Amino acid sequence: MADSVLYDVTDGLATITLNRPDAMNALNVETKVALRDAAAAAGSDPAVRAVLLAANGRAFCVGQDLKEHIALLEEDRTTGTQHTMTTVSEHYNPVVRALATMPKPVVAAVNGVAAGAGLGFALAADYRVVADTAKFTTAFAGVALTADSGVSWTLPRLVGQGRAADLLLFPRTLSAQEAYDLGIASKVVPADDLAAEALAAARALAQGPTVAYAAIKESLAHGAAHSLEETLAKEGELQTRAGTSEDHGIAVRAFVAKEKPRYLGR
Repeated sequence: MADSVLYDVTDGLATITLNRPDAMNALNVETKVALRDAAAAAGSDPAVRAVLLAANGRAFCVGQDLKEHIALLEEDRTTGTQHTMTTVSEHYNPVVRALATMPKPVVAAVNGVAAGAGLGFALAADYRVVADTAKFTTAFAGVALTADSGVSWTLPRLVGQGRAADLLLFPRTLSAQEAYDLGIASKVVPADDLAAEALAAARALAQGPTVAYAAIKESLAHGAAHSLEETLAKEGELQTRAGTSEDHGIAVRAFVAKEKPRYLGR
């Protein structure tokens, strides 16, 4: 990984940390490639049972590095190419797809501003622990762009279609409390407690029933786009998978013995 993205796996928890604090974790090409590769690594590693997406500095991620973007746009203009906008398919889409679909839970620790693609990455997580000083902004239309990084898929599922259109057509900044009230933030904590709170949540998930968590993620995504009958069928399929896992047997035996289960993640 590049220095702009730190990656660590400890006790089943993969921690991916955006590390361009002086640039408010703006996404230059190096950072986007490193983040894409880290998300893919976490998703495919059987030793990883949960992921924590965090950031160093005073911002979570302000989205595209506009200084680099301007230079690349000028290069495209002079060469007659359109390489700049391929970043959506080459970088943003794989990151969001990995976070949203990996068969393990993802926690985002939002320490500051999450804007543009930074917002998209936060929304792709399954659970967002947010500092009370953090802010969210749908910045796309403000720079004459449409939503990317999965926001047109994730945002309506969290806040509803009408409110999503409002936030995208009239981009503005939401406080942590507003984000919580809308359903964007899962939990708001004092800024000084963010690192500990997010880590505790991620560690708890990393020690939990991984197969069941994967089934929950899949069932929620499926149910959002299918009929009741199709969803009931999918629930039956996924419950069979979870019910035949080793962890389900461990949970049942622990319940009968009045003990705390010690899950294996399989």
